[in-house]
Amino acid sequence: MARVAVVYGTSEGQTAIIAERVADTLADAGHEATLLHAQHLPSGFAVDAFDAVVVGASIHIGTHQAYVTRFVREHVSSLDDRPSAFFSVSLTVAEGTEAARETARGLLDEFLDDTGWDPDVTAVFPGALKYSEYGLLTRFVMKRIARKYGGDTDTSRDYEYTDWDAVERFARDVAALLG
Repeated sequence: MARVAVVYGTSEGQTAIIAERVADTLADAGHEATLLHAQHLPSGFAVDAFDAVVVGASIHIGTHQAYVTRFVREHVSSLDDRPSAFFSVSLTVAEGTEAARETARGLLDEFLDDTGWDPDVTAVFPGALKYSEYGLLTRFVMKRIARKYGGDTDTSRDYEYTDWDAVERFARDVAALLG
């Protein structure tokens, strides 16, 4: 059994839900997974206390959360010294086109280049449109973006695009690194 930190950043909450599923899948594989919000790490937190680390972040306006970027930069040596993985959450992937996947993958690669991190496993997952949780301005902007790309624009409901089978495959790939 390995101790695994699942560290995430989230804006509307979908990345936190994905991180929970990753942690649950790792636990089902016999590992001790600890879920941690990157902006609210407990005092005394140390990457070295874990056998492996999974980091997740979402993309907003072309970048991942700054506090996740900071976390990775501050801990890159420790992350590279143990099995590690990164997942990125992007509504762009929900388009389902190869161009959209390449765009999201490019942003993931930019994040890794920017931080100098070389994780063992990476993935990009589509997120969710949570109209019910947005303020008026954000709802308006997200609806315009969704309309532009042929997405869902009925703001009376939420839309979830996350491929949960892909999330679980990703977590199982991480578990396979741990034996």
